[in-house]
Amino acid sequence: MDTDNKIVRPWQALSMLAVGIFIIFYGLMALSVNARIVLAVDGVVMCVMAVCFGVSYNRLQQGIKDTIASMLVAMLILLAVGVLISTWMAAGTIPVMIYYGMQMITPALFLPVACILCTLMSSLAGTSWGTLATVGVACMGVAEGLGVPLEAAAGAVVVGAFFGDKISPLSDSTVITASVTDTKLMEGILHALVSTGPAYLITLVFFFVYGFTYETGAMNGAAYLEILTTIEKSFDLNPLTLLPVPVVIALICWKKPTVPTFVAGIAVAGVLAMLLQGMDLKTLMNTMYSGFVIHTDSAFVNKMLNRGGFTSMMSTIGLLMAAAMFGAPLRTAGVAHVLLDLVKKAAKNGRIMSFLVMCLHSVFFVITGAYYVSYPVIGAMTKDMFPEYKLARKNLMRMMLDTGTGLAPLVPWSTTGSYTASTLGIANMAFLPFAPMLWLSIIFSAVYALTGLCTAKAEDEGPADETTK
Repeated sequence: MDTDNKIVRPWQALSMLAVGIFIIFYGLMALSVNARIVLAVDGVVMCVMAVCFGVSYNRLQQGIKDTIASMLVAMLILLAVGVLISTWMAAGTIPVMIYYGMQMITPALFLPVACILCTLMSSLAGTSWGTLATVGVACMGVAEGLGVPLEAAAGAVVVGAFFGDKISPLSDSTVITASVTDTKLMEGILHALVSTGPAYLITLVFFFVYGFTYETGAMNGAAYLEILTTIEKSFDLNPLTLLPVPVVIALICWKKPTVPTFVAGIAVAGVLAMLLQGMDLKTLMNTMYSGFVIHTDSAFVNKMLNRGGFTSMMSTIGLLMAAAMFGAPLRTAGVAHVLLDLVKKAAKNGRIMSFLVMCLHSVFFVITGAYYVSYPVIGAMTKDMFPEYKLARKNLMRMMLDTGTGLAPLVPWSTTGSYTASTLGIANMAFLPFAPMLWLSIIFSAVYALTGLCTAKAEDEGPADETTK
C-alpha cells in the first residue's frame, strides 16, 4: 500500500476528529490537566490512529516538523514581546503610561476608551499583535490601577485590537483573505462590516453600561493614591521614557518586520533604563532574561510591574509545539479534504453551503490553531463553490474573517490565542464574556448564512481577476 499520499476515509476522518475533540474536552474539563499535556497526548493518539489507517509515520513526522517550522516567526515574536515588556518596565515606559493614564481616564469610561484606542492603533498599523504588546499592555496596567476588573480590561483591549485589524487594509491577515477568495480588498472589508459592525457597536454599548457599575470613588481611595505615590518614588517620570512607543508605532506603520521592530523598541528602552532609571548593564541583561523585578513598599505595585522576560514566554511556546503535535496529524491525514467532500454532498442550496463552509473553516481553524493556515487552505478549497450557487465570493471572505479573528484570541492553543493570553496575562476563557464582538460577529455571520440576509449575490461583485491586494 502506498502511504506517501494516503488520506483517510470519511469514517476514519470523523472518528479521528471525534476522538481528538473528546480527549481535549475530557482532559481540560473533567480532569483539569494542563493543556500542553492534553494536546501532546492527543497528538500521539492522532498519530497512532493515522498510522493504523494507513498513513505513513514519516509523513506524519514531516507534517509536525513543517507545522512547528511555520510557527517559528510567531515563537520569535513571543520571545521578543517578553523581553519588550521587561525592558519597557525597566525604562519606566509602562509605569509612566500607567501613571498618567490613571489620572486621565475614569474607571467608568475606561473600557470604551481602551477599546477605541486599541481600534485606532490596530487599524492604522494593521496589526493586532503589535497593538496588544504596546497599547494593550499599558491599558492593562491602567486598569489594574483604577480597580477595573482585568478580565473586562482584556476584553476591551482584544475587541479593539482585532476589530481594527479586521477592517484595516494594511492588515496582512485581511489581505491574505481577500487574495485567497479572489475578492476586491476594500469591497471585502466593507462587506465584513455587515456582521462585525453591529457586533462592535453592541460591544461598545456594553462597555459603556458595564463601566458605570464601578465605584468611581476609587480614584480618591487609598489604593489609588498608593499606586501613584509608589510609581513617583520608584521611577524617573521623564517624558523621554515614552520614546520607545513612537519608535515601535512608526516602524509598525512603515510595515517593517515585527521582530526587528520589537528589537528596536527593546534597544531604545534598554538605553533609557540605564540613563534615566540608573540600571546597570548586568541588571538590564538579567531583566531581559528573567523579567523586571522591583521591590517597593506596595505589594500591589510589585504585582503590577513585576512582569515580562525571555523566560515568561517559554510556557506559551511549549503550548504552540503541543498544538502542532495535535493539529498536524489531522491535516496530514487529509481530514479537511474529507470534511469538504461531506460539505459538497450536504449542500442542497446556497444557504446550507454557506453555513457548512463557515463551520468547516471554524473546525479547521480550531484544529490548526492558525488562520495563516486555515485561510489559504479553506479559501482555496471552497471559493469556487460560491459562484456555483450564485453567491459572491466576498461572503466567504466575511465568514472566514468572522470565524478566524473571532476564534483566534479565544482558542488557547492557537498562535494568536496563546500570544494574547501571555501578553495580557489573562486566560482566554476569562475574557471571553467581556469580548462580545468576537462571538457576536460569528453569530451574525451564521444567521446571515442560514437566512440569506445580507448575503451578496454573485452579480454584486466584480470579476475575480480584479482583486485588490
